[in-house]
Amino acid sequence: QVQLVESGGGWVQPGGSLSVSCAASGSILSCNSTGWYRQAPGKLRELVATITRGGTSLYSDSVKGRFSISRDNARNTVYLQMDSLKSEDTAVYYCNAICEQSHVYWGQGTQVTVSS
Repeated sequence: QVQLVESGGGWVQPGGSLSVSCAASGSILSCNSTGWYRQAPGKLRELVATITRGGTSLYSDSVKGRFSISRDNARNTVYLQMDSLKSEDTAVYYCNAICEQSHVYWGQGTQVTVSS
């Protein structure tokens, strides 16, 4: 069983930067894929970025070049660095992990608001 807790969300002006973290209660070594999704009001939850146990990352086109995902297996933590933020990045950001036996885990979400 893995529990995920996000932190670091908040408010930032357009063009600014923000970092969010996802701390896992258990080891994420058994989780081949970890990542971030987001859901804006009235929209479906969408992929932001994922990273495998081996460090291979994948980004949605909308954040490519602006966001960076990383994973610290020793600290059981996944990070998302968000730069050059836009108003359309405003959403609740959810941490996700796909672990052994294809169990899927979600965090409770953290709000990111980009506005002037």
